[in-house]
Amino acid sequence: MSKPVILTGLRANGELHLGNYLGAILPMIELQKKYAGKYQLNMFVPDLHSFTTPIEHDKLYLQIVQNLKKYVAGGLDLDNEDTYIYRQSYVAAHSELTIILNNFVYYGELQRMTQFKEKSDGAKDTSISAGLYDYPVLMAADILLYGAEWVPVGEDQRQHIELTRDVALRINNKFGEELLTVPAEWKKQVEFAGRGDGVRIRSLRNPEKKMSKSIDDPAGTILLSDTPEAAAKKIMSATTDSQGEIHFDLKAQPGVSNLLQILALLIGEPVDEVTKKWEGKTNYGDLKTAVASEVKVFLTAFQKKLDAIDEAELMRKLESSEFLMRDVALQRLYRIQQAVGLRP
Repeated sequence: MSKPVILTGLRANGELHLGNYLGAILPMIELQKKYAGKYQLNMFVPDLHSFTTPIEHDKLYLQIVQNLKKYVAGGLDLDNEDTYIYRQSYVAAHSELTIILNNFVYYGELQRMTQFKEKSDGAKDTSISAGLYDYPVLMAADILLYGAEWVPVGEDQRQHIELTRDVALRINNKFGEELLTVPAEWKKQVEFAGRGDGVRIRSLRNPEKKMSKSIDDPAGTILLSDTPEAAAKKIMSATTDSQGEIHFDLKAQPGVSNLLQILALLIGEPVDEVTKKWEGKTNYGDLKTAVASEVKVFLTAFQKKLDAIDEAELMRKLESSEFLMRDVALQRLYRIQQAVGLRP
């Protein structure tokens, strides 16, 4: 395994929706097509991270498998020899390295993490788990175990990448410059992934917010398990505005802009090209009809592919990748254990 490593996570739990597909699955498939052959792609399931938010524990294992099938239905190539798909909890070195890294990450650094402050309401909620607080350290272990230089994540994970760089540099300065691969700085990560500002699909009913789980926003969320007809009805009921003209402006016209963005991504055209075709038109119903039609086409094809997936083949890929990744991770962990004095 001599190729440089790209590492990215595949969502473990929760029902996936159209926003997940357009904002995460689709870019990941494009990443695989673009870089396979030149890079090793570590696409792992962060199942240990799932415990940082409320989950249905009795459904977690099944959700992991079902969500992986949705990635495959979206176009993830299981046969690609440069792609490894594995579950975080099946490689014990992730947990072991986290314990070591905890002693090289500062309390103040974790306190400054925006995601922790937002989810914990500034730690005023005393029932917030230590796992949420320690989440960035486990993420650092996920990255550093495999020498991953490239980690395509969203802006919300920027601080975690910066923390990973800081702790890697800190350990290298103390124990040797070649011990850990330091991930590329954020600006280079963005350039490498070609993300720009990324894709943020909004709720169909409240376009000021992002599309989220159905339990929170059932009318504004299109689940990948929705029938094509039900999804089309949600599009036709989408909130727009009273301006009366179509323009792409996420601040002034978030609902209309959201529909234009969904349409562009589904038909594979740049947003600005699609916008040109609709710019200045006054019939929002026509735009909704066009988007609803493309959503129906997409879901019909997607669900047909999902039904045809061979689960046994998926499990074989998982297990073979996990076997290989355990060896890679253990080798790196052993070097770190030697450096810190735990092994001869």
